Amino acid sequence: LVQLVESGGGSVQAGGSLRLSCAASGFTFSTSCMFWFRQAPGKEREGVATISSGGTFTVYADSVKGRFTISRDNAKNTLYLQMNSLKVEDTAMYFCTARPGPPGGCIRTRISNDWTYSGQGTQVTVSS
Repeated sequence: LVQLVESGGGSVQAGGSLRLSCAASGFTFSTSCMFWFRQAPGKEREGVATISSGGTFTVYADSVKGRFTISRDNAKNTLYLQMNSLKVEDTAMYFCTARPGPPGGCIRTRISNDWTYSGQGTQVTVSS
């Protein structure tokens, strides 16, 4: 059974920080591309960041560049998103998604929509 379980969301004031986690199971995490997406009420799902299977290559949306950091721990099958300098416009449901790759690993040069698995999301609310 594939599971992606996000945690770490909550309410924070603008300028604050949160760290999201995504615990993965049921597929080979270490050779999968991983992504964070977010969706605000009334808006389409938006790509936030992606990280290669080895963790050495990352891509960020312009809206979060310099404030958010995506990382992963393949030994723990866990994906992270460190969010600093949060803004009201960062308020959304945040989802982690996965794209299993070949044995050699996976890399994406953009935050693509070709993920296979998605978690249920964790809510982030930023107030002014």
